[in-house]
Amino acid sequence: MTFRSSRRFATTALLSAAALAVAAPLAQAQDYPSKPITIVVPFAAGSGTDQSARIYGQAVSDYLKVPVIVDNKGGASGFIAAQQVAKAPPDGYTIFMTTNTTQVANPFLFKKVPYDPVKDFTPIALLAKGQMLLLVRPDSPHKTLADLLAAAQKSPGKLNFGSGSSSSQVAGELLKQMAHVDITNVPYKSNPQAITDLIGGQFEFMFADAPTAVPQVQGGKLRALAASGAKRLAATPDVPTVGEAGVKGYDMSFWFAVYGPAKMPAAVVKRLNEAFGKASETPEVKAFQAKTSGEVAFGTPEALAQFQAADMKKWEQVIRAAGIEPQ
Repeated sequence: MTFRSSRRFATTALLSAAALAVAAPLAQAQDYPSKPITIVVPFAAGSGTDQSARIYGQAVSDYLKVPVIVDNKGGASGFIAAQQVAKAPPDGYTIFMTTNTTQVANPFLFKKVPYDPVKDFTPIALLAKGQMLLLVRPDSPHKTLADLLAAAQKSPGKLNFGSGSSSSQVAGELLKQMAHVDITNVPYKSNPQAITDLIGGQFEFMFADAPTAVPQVQGGKLRALAASGAKRLAATPDVPTVGEAGVKGYDMSFWFAVYGPAKMPAAVVKRLNEAFGKASETPEVKAFQAKTSGEVAFGTPEALAQFQAADMKKWEQVIRAAGIEPQ
Protein backbone atom coordinates (compact mmCIF):
# COMPACT_ATOMS: atom_id res chain seq x y z
CA MET A 1 0.00 0.00 0.00
CA THR A 2 1.42 3.42 -0.97
CA PHE A 3 1.75 6.28 1.52
CA ARG A 4 -1.06 8.18 -0.25
CA SER A 5 -3.45 5.24 -0.18
CA SER A 6 -2.65 4.48 3.46
CA ARG A 7 -3.28 8.12 4.35
CA ARG A 8 -6.59 7.97 2.44
CA PHE A 9 -7.48 4.78 4.33
CA ALA A 10 -6.65 6.42 7.68
CA THR A 11 -8.74 9.49 6.81
CA THR A 12 -11.67 7.31 5.79
CA ALA A 13 -11.36 5.34 9.04
CA LEU A 14 -11.33 8.53 11.10
CA LEU A 15 -14.40 9.87 9.30
CA SER A 16 -16.19 6.56 9.82
CA ALA A 17 -15.31 6.61 13.52
CA ALA A 18 -16.55 10.19 13.82
CA ALA A 19 -19.79 9.28 12.08
CA LEU A 20 -20.28 6.35 14.43
CA ALA A 21 -19.57 8.58 17.44
CA VAL A 22 -22.31 10.97 16.30
CA ALA A 23 -24.71 8.19 15.32
CA ALA A 24 -24.41 6.31 18.63
CA PRO A 25 -26.04 9.02 20.82
CA LEU A 26 -28.68 9.59 18.13
CA ALA A 27 -29.54 5.91 18.09
CA GLN A 28 -29.65 5.86 21.90
CA ALA A 29 -31.93 8.91 21.89
CA GLN A 30 -34.27 7.27 19.39
CA ASP A 31 -34.48 4.16 21.58
CA TYR A 32 -35.03 6.19 24.76
CA PRO A 33 -36.23 5.05 27.20
CA SER A 34 -35.46 1.35 27.18
CA LYS A 35 -34.90 0.79 30.91
CA PRO A 36 -35.97 2.25 34.30
CA ILE A 37 -35.45 5.95 35.01
CA THR A 38 -34.23 7.09 38.44
CA ILE A 39 -35.39 10.40 39.88
CA VAL A 40 -32.89 11.54 42.52
CA VAL A 41 -34.45 13.72 45.23
CA PRO A 42 -32.25 15.88 47.51
CA PHE A 43 -34.57 15.59 50.52
CA ALA A 44 -35.96 12.82 52.71
CA ALA A 45 -39.10 10.77 52.11
CA GLY A 46 -42.20 12.74 53.01
CA SER A 47 -40.79 16.11 51.97
CA GLY A 48 -42.63 18.23 49.42
CA THR A 49 -40.03 17.41 46.77
CA ASP A 50 -40.35 13.70 47.50
CA GLN A 51 -44.13 13.83 47.25
CA SER A 52 -43.90 15.68 43.95
CA ALA A 53 -41.35 13.21 42.59
CA ARG A 54 -43.61 10.26 43.38
CA ILE A 55 -46.74 11.85 41.90
CA TYR A 56 -44.97 13.01 38.74
CA GLY A 57 -42.87 9.84 38.58
CA GLN A 58 -45.92 7.60 38.35
CA ALA A 59 -47.44 9.76 35.61
CA VAL A 60 -44.15 9.81 33.67
CA SER A 61 -43.86 6.04 34.06
CA ASP A 62 -47.36 5.56 32.66
CA TYR A 63 -46.54 7.79 29.69
CA LEU A 64 -43.08 6.40 28.84
CA LYS A 65 -43.97 2.77 29.66
CA VAL A 66 -40.89 2.18 31.84
CA PRO A 67 -40.51 2.05 35.64
CA VAL A 68 -39.58 5.32 37.37
CA ILE A 69 -37.72 4.93 40.67
CA VAL A 70 -37.47 7.67 43.30
CA ASP A 71 -34.09 7.72 45.08
CA ASN A 72 -33.97 9.93 48.20
CA LYS A 73 -30.50 11.32 48.89
CA GLY A 74 -31.18 13.80 51.67
CA GLY A 75 -28.59 15.74 53.63
CA ALA A 76 -25.96 18.43 53.23
CA SER A 77 -28.49 20.92 51.86
CA GLY A 78 -28.84 18.86 48.69
CA PHE A 79 -25.09 18.54 47.99
CA ILE A 80 -25.14 14.72 48.01
CA ALA A 81 -27.97 14.38 45.51
CA ALA A 82 -26.74 17.18 43.26
CA GLN A 83 -23.27 15.66 43.01
CA GLN A 84 -24.70 12.22 42.25
CA VAL A 85 -26.71 13.56 39.31
CA ALA A 86 -23.93 15.84 38.08
CA LYS A 87 -21.58 12.83 37.84
CA ALA A 88 -24.13 10.47 36.27
CA PRO A 89 -24.03 9.52 32.56
CA PRO A 90 -26.01 12.11 30.57
CA ASP A 91 -28.27 9.49 29.03
CA GLY A 92 -31.57 10.45 30.64
CA TYR A 93 -31.74 7.52 33.04
CA THR A 94 -30.67 9.54 36.09
CA ILE A 95 -32.50 12.83 36.55
CA PHE A 96 -32.88 15.35 39.36
CA MET A 97 -36.19 16.48 40.89
CA THR A 98 -35.12 19.47 42.94
CA THR A 99 -35.90 22.99 44.08
CA ASN A 100 -34.40 26.46 44.31
CA THR A 101 -32.43 25.15 47.32
CA THR A 102 -29.82 23.35 45.20
CA GLN A 103 -30.13 25.34 41.98
CA VAL A 104 -30.37 28.91 43.28
CA ALA A 105 -29.83 29.41 47.02
CA ASN A 106 -26.85 27.21 47.90
CA PRO A 107 -24.21 29.24 46.01
CA PHE A 108 -25.09 32.22 48.24
CA LEU A 109 -25.45 30.28 51.48
CA PHE A 110 -22.18 28.32 51.36
CA LYS A 111 -18.61 29.39 50.72
CA LYS A 112 -17.89 26.15 48.85
CA VAL A 113 -20.49 24.30 46.78
CA PRO A 114 -19.18 21.02 45.26
CA TYR A 115 -21.14 21.42 42.04
CA ASP A 116 -22.09 24.18 39.61
CA PRO A 117 -25.90 24.62 39.55
CA VAL A 118 -25.75 25.85 35.95
CA LYS A 119 -22.79 24.21 34.20
CA ASP A 120 -23.25 20.73 35.73
CA PHE A 121 -26.92 20.30 34.74
CA THR A 122 -29.24 20.21 31.75
CA PRO A 123 -32.57 21.97 32.37
CA ILE A 124 -35.55 19.75 31.49
CA ALA A 125 -38.69 21.39 32.86
CA LEU A 126 -40.01 23.78 35.49
CA LEU A 127 -42.92 21.98 37.18
CA ALA A 128 -44.55 24.02 39.93
CA LYS A 129 -44.31 26.97 42.27
CA GLY A 130 -45.44 27.06 45.89
CA GLN A 131 -45.10 28.68 49.27
CA MET A 132 -44.62 27.79 52.91
CA LEU A 133 -46.53 27.89 56.17
CA LEU A 134 -45.18 29.24 59.44
CA LEU A 135 -45.91 26.45 61.93
CA VAL A 136 -46.11 26.17 65.72
CA ARG A 137 -47.34 23.41 68.03
CA PRO A 138 -51.08 23.35 68.80
CA ASP A 139 -50.33 24.16 72.46
CA SER A 140 -48.00 27.05 71.60
CA PRO A 141 -48.70 30.22 73.58
CA HIS A 142 -48.22 32.14 70.34
CA LYS A 143 -51.71 32.31 68.80
CA THR A 144 -50.77 34.78 66.08
CA LEU A 145 -47.65 35.93 64.27
CA ALA A 146 -47.86 39.16 66.29
CA ASP A 147 -47.65 37.07 69.49
CA LEU A 148 -44.58 35.24 68.19
CA LEU A 149 -42.80 38.43 67.18
CA ALA A 150 -43.65 40.12 70.49
CA ALA A 151 -42.10 37.18 72.36
CA ALA A 152 -38.99 37.41 70.16
CA GLN A 153 -38.66 41.12 70.86
CA LYS A 154 -39.12 40.58 74.59
CA SER A 155 -36.45 37.86 74.76
CA PRO A 156 -33.83 38.48 72.05
CA GLY A 157 -31.98 35.33 70.95
CA LYS A 158 -34.21 32.98 72.96
CA LEU A 159 -36.62 31.83 70.23
CA ASN A 160 -35.40 29.15 67.80
CA PHE A 161 -36.76 28.19 64.40
CA GLY A 162 -36.08 24.95 62.56
CA SER A 163 -35.27 24.63 58.87
CA GLY A 164 -34.91 21.59 56.64
CA SER A 165 -34.12 23.37 53.39
CA SER A 166 -32.58 26.58 52.14
CA SER A 167 -36.08 27.91 51.43
CA SER A 168 -37.22 27.33 55.00
CA GLN A 169 -33.99 28.79 56.38
CA VAL A 170 -34.12 31.91 54.23
CA ALA A 171 -37.83 32.36 55.02
CA GLY A 172 -36.95 32.50 58.72
CA GLU A 173 -33.94 34.73 58.20
CA LEU A 174 -35.98 37.11 56.05
CA LEU A 175 -38.60 37.32 58.81
CA LYS A 176 -35.80 38.06 61.27
CA GLN A 177 -34.50 40.86 59.07
CA MET A 178 -37.84 42.43 58.12
CA ALA A 179 -39.46 42.16 61.58
CA HIS A 180 -36.27 43.29 63.35
CA VAL A 181 -36.16 40.36 65.78
CA ASP A 182 -33.30 38.22 67.08
CA ILE A 183 -34.15 34.55 66.44
CA THR A 184 -31.85 31.55 65.97
CA ASN A 185 -31.88 28.95 63.21
CA VAL A 186 -31.67 25.21 63.99
CA PRO A 187 -30.78 23.41 60.73
CA TYR A 188 -32.01 19.93 59.78
CA LYS A 189 -31.41 17.60 56.84
CA SER A 190 -35.05 17.82 55.73
CA ASN A 191 -38.33 19.47 56.69
CA PRO A 192 -40.01 16.22 57.81
CA GLN A 193 -37.23 15.71 60.36
CA ALA A 194 -37.58 19.31 61.54
CA ILE A 195 -41.36 18.91 61.85
CA THR A 196 -40.87 15.84 64.06
CA ASP A 197 -38.75 17.90 66.44
CA LEU A 198 -41.13 20.86 66.30
CA ILE A 199 -43.95 18.55 67.39
CA GLY A 200 -41.60 17.27 70.10
CA GLY A 201 -40.95 20.79 71.39
CA GLN A 202 -37.28 21.13 70.40
CA PHE A 203 -37.82 24.65 69.03
CA GLU A 204 -40.63 27.20 68.75
CA PHE A 205 -41.55 27.47 65.06
CA MET A 206 -40.54 26.82 61.48
CA PHE A 207 -41.43 27.52 57.87
CA ALA A 208 -42.22 24.36 55.87
CA ASP A 209 -43.28 23.82 52.27
CA ALA A 210 -47.04 23.48 51.83
CA PRO A 211 -47.02 19.81 50.66
CA THR A 212 -45.28 18.87 53.92
CA ALA A 213 -47.08 21.37 56.17
CA VAL A 214 -50.72 21.21 55.08
CA PRO A 215 -51.34 17.57 56.17
CA GLN A 216 -49.85 18.37 59.60
CA VAL A 217 -52.16 21.37 59.98
CA GLN A 218 -55.25 19.56 58.73
CA GLY A 219 -54.44 16.61 61.01
CA GLY A 220 -54.22 18.91 64.04
CA LYS A 221 -50.59 18.08 64.80
CA LEU A 222 -49.41 21.64 64.11
CA ARG A 223 -50.98 25.07 63.81
CA ALA A 224 -50.26 27.58 61.04
CA LEU A 225 -49.78 31.23 61.93
CA ALA A 226 -49.06 32.59 58.45
CA ALA A 227 -48.40 31.76 54.80
CA SER A 228 -45.16 32.93 53.22
CA GLY A 229 -46.44 34.14 49.84
CA ALA A 230 -48.24 37.20 48.59
CA LYS A 231 -51.62 35.41 48.64
CA ARG A 232 -53.28 33.05 51.09
CA LEU A 233 -53.08 29.33 50.42
CA ALA A 234 -56.31 27.82 49.11
CA ALA A 235 -55.77 24.79 51.37
CA THR A 236 -55.66 27.04 54.47
CA PRO A 237 -57.85 30.03 53.57
CA ASP A 238 -58.21 31.21 57.18
CA VAL A 239 -54.44 31.56 57.61
CA PRO A 240 -53.22 35.10 56.80
CA THR A 241 -50.05 35.83 54.88
CA VAL A 242 -47.02 37.11 56.77
CA GLY A 243 -47.68 40.47 55.11
CA GLU A 244 -51.29 40.53 56.30
CA ALA A 245 -50.15 39.51 59.77
CA GLY A 246 -48.01 42.61 60.11
CA VAL A 247 -44.72 42.25 58.22
CA LYS A 248 -45.53 44.33 55.16
CA GLY A 249 -43.88 43.34 51.89
CA TYR A 250 -42.85 39.87 53.04
CA ASP A 251 -42.99 37.32 50.18
CA MET A 252 -41.04 34.05 50.03
CA SER A 253 -41.86 31.17 47.73
CA PHE A 254 -40.14 28.12 46.21
CA TRP A 255 -40.30 26.01 43.07
CA PHE A 256 -39.87 22.45 41.81
CA ALA A 257 -38.06 21.54 38.59
CA VAL A 258 -36.37 18.62 36.89
CA TYR A 259 -32.81 18.56 35.54
CA GLY A 260 -30.40 16.03 34.09
CA PRO A 261 -26.59 15.88 34.00
CA ALA A 262 -24.84 18.32 31.68
CA LYS A 263 -24.61 17.53 27.94
CA MET A 264 -27.72 15.40 27.61
CA PRO A 265 -28.78 14.67 24.00
CA ALA A 266 -31.38 17.18 22.82
CA ALA A 267 -33.71 14.39 21.72
CA VAL A 268 -33.70 12.86 25.21
CA VAL A 269 -34.32 16.25 26.83
CA LYS A 270 -37.23 16.82 24.45
CA ARG A 271 -38.68 13.40 25.24
CA LEU A 272 -38.46 13.98 29.01
CA ASN A 273 -39.89 17.48 28.75
CA GLU A 274 -42.79 16.02 26.78
CA ALA A 275 -43.33 13.29 29.41
CA PHE A 276 -43.36 15.75 32.32
CA GLY A 277 -45.64 18.04 30.34
CA LYS A 278 -48.14 15.22 29.90
CA ALA A 279 -47.74 14.34 33.59
CA SER A 280 -48.63 17.90 34.63
CA GLU A 281 -51.96 17.50 32.83
CA THR A 282 -53.03 14.32 34.62
CA PRO A 283 -55.86 14.45 37.20
CA GLU A 284 -53.53 13.02 39.86
CA VAL A 285 -50.94 15.77 39.50
CA LYS A 286 -53.59 18.50 39.29
CA ALA A 287 -55.29 17.15 42.41
CA PHE A 288 -51.96 17.07 44.29
CA GLN A 289 -51.17 20.66 43.35
CA ALA A 290 -54.68 21.81 44.28
CA LYS A 291 -54.50 20.02 47.65
CA THR A 292 -51.17 21.61 48.53
CA SER A 293 -51.96 24.95 46.87
CA GLY A 294 -49.12 24.54 44.43
CA GLU A 295 -49.20 26.35 41.11
CA VAL A 296 -48.47 24.25 38.02
CA ALA A 297 -45.84 26.18 36.10
CA PHE A 298 -44.74 23.81 33.34
CA GLY A 299 -42.37 25.15 30.69
CA THR A 300 -39.65 24.40 28.18
CA PRO A 301 -36.00 23.67 29.06
CA GLU A 302 -35.10 27.13 27.74
CA ALA A 303 -37.75 28.74 29.94
CA LEU A 304 -36.39 26.91 32.99
CA ALA A 305 -32.85 28.11 32.27
CA GLN A 306 -34.07 31.72 31.99
CA PHE A 307 -36.23 31.41 35.11
CA GLN A 308 -33.32 29.95 37.12
CA ALA A 309 -30.99 32.78 36.04
CA ALA A 310 -33.51 35.44 37.07
CA ASP A 311 -34.27 33.70 40.37
CA MET A 312 -30.57 33.48 41.24
CA LYS A 313 -30.40 37.27 41.12
CA LYS A 314 -33.50 37.57 43.31
CA TRP A 315 -32.27 35.10 45.94
CA GLU A 316 -28.84 36.69 46.05
CA GLN A 317 -30.50 40.02 46.89
CA VAL A 318 -32.78 38.45 49.52
CA ILE A 319 -29.96 36.53 51.21
CA ARG A 320 -27.66 39.55 51.29
CA ALA A 321 -30.44 41.85 52.51
CA ALA A 322 -31.22 39.33 55.27
CA GLY A 323 -27.58 39.52 56.38
CA ILE A 324 -27.00 35.76 56.02
CA GLU A 325 -23.30 34.98 56.02
CA PRO A 326 -22.14 32.03 53.85
CA GLN A 327 -21.21 29.01 55.96
